[in-house]
Amino acid sequence: MKTSALLIRTPEGIVFAQELAGPIARFLAWLVDQACIIASTQVLGVALRAVGLLSPSLAQTFFILTYFILSLGYGMACEWWWRGQTLGKRVLRLRVMDAEGLRLHFPQIVIRNLLRAVDVLPVAYFLGGVVCWCSAKGQRLGDIAANTIVVRHPKIIEPDLGQLLAGKYNSLRLHPHLAARLRQRVSPGEASVALQAIFRRDEFEPLARVELFAELAQHFRAKVDFPAEVCAGITDEQYMRNVVDVVYRQQAQPPIMRH
Repeated sequence: MKTSALLIRTPEGIVFAQELAGPIARFLAWLVDQACIIASTQVLGVALRAVGLLSPSLAQTFFILTYFILSLGYGMACEWWWRGQTLGKRVLRLRVMDAEGLRLHFPQIVIRNLLRAVDVLPVAYFLGGVVCWCSAKGQRLGDIAANTIVVRHPKIIEPDLGQLLAGKYNSLRLHPHLAARLRQRVSPGEASVALQAIFRRDEFEPLARVELFAELAQHFRAKVDFPAEVCAGITDEQYMRNVVDVVYRQQAQPPIMRH
């Protein structure tokens, strides 16, 4: 049965959801990306006119080869650099994710982009659209092979983290290079789960709350090995507050010095 959301279940039975993107939104994003590729190719075509004066066949060969490279390389480069987004996906607020909600890996990006040549058949992503429509997770063939999904990344009112974390000392910010590495290694899905856990913490039973934040803290501590003194003396919940602060508030704040 086709679902409209990716459900992520924690060991405590708490479920978080990521809304799956439909074939229409994905097709519109593809149109934007195609416009970008065509525009880039046309610009390069102007530069190849000089070559065309010497050898029209050579210029045509370069033009075809360049379009082929751009068609594949554009998606790979953008999705890797922008963590699952191309220009079209940014405009439509979509994002590629691992199907299990984990961090997207480069081989997955390569596989899903290589298989665009199959999904686009016979024209205008007809095959990919049909497979996406029938798939339980809204996946085209490239997504199925790469174990990826495309989710909606709706514009939401930014949470007032300043109020939520007001007065909280964040020891992780004492090491800016490690904090930057943490932001790089945390996937959008993981960041969303951490944020929702902080905001919904009062909804949990005391024991479930402790166990949930213990699991989350263990998971996020494995991302980056901060010095022991940075995490000493703080609870798992406070550690996750610090993680959320680092991930969602990238502008480094001057650390509050203890007297």
